Amino acid sequence: MPSRKPKLILVHEPEKACIDRLIADSHIPARAAEIASYLAQSTDIAPEFDALAAACLTRGLSFAPVTLDDAAGALAGEDPQATLVWTLTDGVAYFRGGAAPALARLNGLRTIGADDALFALCQDKFRSGAVLGALGLPVPQAGLARDGRWLVEPPPSPTGWFVKPNRLGAKIGIWPDSRSSDLGHALELSRRIFAAYRDDALVQPYVAGRNARASFLGLRPDTGVEALGIAFVDSGGDFQTMEDSLALYGDTGEAARAAGTYTEPVLLPIAASQPRADASIRRIAQRLMAGLGLRDVFSIDFRVEADDSVHLIEFEVCPGLPCFDFRAYCRTQWEMGLADAMAETAASRFSRMTAS
Repeated sequence: MPSRKPKLILVHEPEKACIDRLIADSHIPARAAEIASYLAQSTDIAPEFDALAAACLTRGLSFAPVTLDDAAGALAGEDPQATLVWTLTDGVAYFRGGAAPALARLNGLRTIGADDALFALCQDKFRSGAVLGALGLPVPQAGLARDGRWLVEPPPSPTGWFVKPNRLGAKIGIWPDSRSSDLGHALELSRRIFAAYRDDALVQPYVAGRNARASFLGLRPDTGVEALGIAFVDSGGDFQTMEDSLALYGDTGEAARAAGTYTEPVLLPIAASQPRADASIRRIAQRLMAGLGLRDVFSIDFRVEADDSVHLIEFEVCPGLPCFDFRAYCRTQWEMGLADAMAETAASRFSRMTAS
């Protein structure tokens, strides 16, 4: 048995800390705020820390939220037999959450989620796409451009191309014209991306279909792909822009709720209308778990065509836990709210630790 009361430590990177750091690095405030908006889950989960602490307490655990800047000191000296670290933020570029699982490993602490190598891989979409392709998964081949010049030319595409920042979100096109019909325009988009975010541009053949997400939480020790929640995410547009994303999360999303203008995308179970696509997604997820090491908690984004063709767009090792889709997944799959689902996952992991 652990020598001390088991503790769940949740490491999170606040938006403000990221904004301040980006501005100090000469990003203009508006762009810094857009970049930091990807950390809105830290803003959105903070009001639930008391609920998380209570849910942990009922399961014999203590709970400690720790900001990323305080993580090195907070993790040092923790008991490896009585501590679990759950990291809420990935990142090796704009964000630094990938340091948290590495710090946990440095201190001999167990983690919930993938190992730190995947925290680095998932944020670089060009590199992660190359790995996914090597695993034989249906990921669109990509080109890479930097400030108007090709580093890797994209493949021909009769449907045009989709242009997005390489390290800021694999489905967000930033602007409404991010779908491009010619490569000259794609290069122009790469100049805009570089000027705004200092990032390379991923240029992939445009893939038709509907946006879909697979969510996973390994709440019990034997949880497998049967527990995936796979749904179409219908927001009324072909793809999500930065403006669309900002309207859903963090302070902007809260303001929209207060004003009565907040609208969540509609989640529709894929199995209800396209069971073959649902089965394909589960096979892909199994391949990612076995071949890449996804585990415990993750999400995967897809495009699904009417003929059941499935295109893998990205995987995330730190899905937005307080976001509408993951909350819905916890309710439908596990019949729990977010706080109870997280606490139950930690308690289940501790039971495995003490049994081994």
